[in-house]
Amino acid sequence: MTDQTNPKTHAEASRQRKDIVLGEATDEARLIRFVAGPDGAVVPDLARKLPGRGVWVGADRDSVSTAAKKGLFSRAAKMKLTAAPDLADQVEALLARRVLEGLGLARKAGVIISGYEKVVAALATGKVAWLIEASDGAEDGRRKILAAARRAPTPPRLLGAFSSDELGLALGGENVIHTALLAGRGLDRWTLDVERLSGFRPLSPTEWTARERGEG
Repeated sequence: MTDQTNPKTHAEASRQRKDIVLGEATDEARLIRFVAGPDGAVVPDLARKLPGRGVWVGADRDSVSTAAKKGLFSRAAKMKLTAAPDLADQVEALLARRVLEGLGLARKAGVIISGYEKVVAALATGKVAWLIEASDGAEDGRRKILAAARRAPTPPRLLGAFSSDELGLALGGENVIHTALLAGRGLDRWTLDVERLSGFRPLSPTEWTARERGEG
């Protein structure tokens, strides 16, 4: 019987990194890479492109905070590193910016649809990968469009982590409340960023009902 505890190919092995908090190999997709800055400060490298030896931590607030408080960055790098007390907040802000910038790129690629009627029509096609609702949108409109999403041939995932102003800045519009992201190039990478963001903030407001958040 094949050993299922270890990666079976070099490609799979290359995607495994040691999480310095858990002390075990974990899929890169579930981790945040950090490097040492010129001044010895711990720097998040969300794009995984900065030079230097990377140190990997689980993509969630507790893991990053634990690594910072317990000096795990220094231990893993075998050198003195300084982790800012608000390092987890820095990671959250950077991830949020990446997600919003990704929406801007999706708009330029023509795979973003905004506006209530247009989004409802798109949902009926089953081609919507993500329904993006402004966190401060009206409850009545949200309730109706989420009902349409549940009726879709392929129900989309839901993101409600950004205000209408934040979405408007990303998408170059005003009063952006209802948005649909269609399947297309770059979707997997964008989804990865959203999933990493979920370790630092809820993907929809806690005051939304469980049904609104897709939990029931």
